[in-house]
Amino acid sequence: MVQNVSVGLLGLGTVGSGVVRMVEGHQEELLHRVGCPVYIKRVLVQNLDKERSCHINPELLTSKADEVVSDPEIDVVIEVIGGIERAREYILQALSNKKHVITANKDLMALHGAELLSAAEENGCDLFYEASVAGGIPIIRTLVDGLASDRITKMMGIVNGTTNYILTKMDKENLTFEEVLKEAQELGYAEADPTSDVEGIDAARKMAILASLGFSMNIHLDDVEVKGISSITSEDLDYARQFGYSMKLIGNAKKDNGKVEVSVEPTLLPDTHPLASVQNEYNAVYIYGEAVGETMLFGPGAGQLPTATSIVSDLVAVVRNMRLGVNGKSVVAPQFDKQLKKDDEIAGKYFYRLHVKDEAGTFSALTSIFANNEVSLEKLLQKPVGDNGVAEVVLVTHTTSKQQNDNIYQQLRDSGVVNQIKSHYRVEGGAQ
Repeated sequence: MVQNVSVGLLGLGTVGSGVVRMVEGHQEELLHRVGCPVYIKRVLVQNLDKERSCHINPELLTSKADEVVSDPEIDVVIEVIGGIERAREYILQALSNKKHVITANKDLMALHGAELLSAAEENGCDLFYEASVAGGIPIIRTLVDGLASDRITKMMGIVNGTTNYILTKMDKENLTFEEVLKEAQELGYAEADPTSDVEGIDAARKMAILASLGFSMNIHLDDVEVKGISSITSEDLDYARQFGYSMKLIGNAKKDNGKVEVSVEPTLLPDTHPLASVQNEYNAVYIYGEAVGETMLFGPGAGQLPTATSIVSDLVAVVRNMRLGVNGKSVVAPQFDKQLKKDDEIAGKYFYRLHVKDEAGTFSALTSIFANNEVSLEKLLQKPVGDNGVAEVVLVTHTTSKQQNDNIYQQLRDSGVVNQIKSHYRVEGGAQ
């Protein structure tokens, strides 16, 4: 019987400090839940002399990774250093030394998750990564355990708090993208280099992880179609509001007849959709299952203690498995070969904002492009723009295929009556 469990921590930044606070501060709760003491034995840091935001015995700190991943007395390694190659090396080394691993590293799991899970299985170890997708929201455990008996057909999510904060502020306060991004950086919601967030890469990595789990299929980052929010304007948000929509950066994963589509892109949601009410830095994931119907998980997608909560929850699961002697049994290989939808199999509605020549025949030329592609229009608005012979046309199509929409986009650009396609976004229907 396991008498106690020792933990090695890789990293003592914001999240690592939160893990220390929770493990040290929740000793009674942990003992009650897992039946034995859990303590932190060693912590890898870069600078041994740096002042810490959490209280920790300096004797536990080390700058040598081997003293964590190769210490025979350490049972569980928690990785919160971030990055990819160094973290991958440490995790593989820990697994080869028969240590269970917990990580919050979405980048690593999106790119090398299959390799690491295979290594965990080979070594009879647990590898858990709840905190990698949505901070304090238990989405991975929900998919793997709570909905294990169901068939997931669709997942929609706001899985990046930075972009949701930016779009909320732009919409509510009529500010530009640049103004809100600067404010978000000053408040610590956005990185100095915000590219990964605002261009949708961070969300795409999370959706690759969710799609792989939800559809039991190896989905890679390259399989996710990605578009960020940096080109969104106040005018786009004004028109969306007029049409009864809210703009969100939506991760979308859908499965039909064994084929999947995965994307991250700015999307217009009906104001009645549950995700439309998710504001500021909060995250939410909306799940459709054949049996359960619709369910949504909502909460903080980042932050020290929300993320640490997911990590320590994984730690509880590892220790319980240790006491039951079932570590390394939870890894399930993908059930299905990857099959991605072709463009003519991906359906959706689309929003266009066009600057066109304000002259006779323009409207007829525009509508004929849609009609020739067998696409009808659901909403339409037209108004002049100044006195320069330019009119603005804003429209939303009925449901069409991505291939048809791509054809329309190209034909509009080549039409001779369209001066500029100012914006173009996907439109989501209401909750199903």
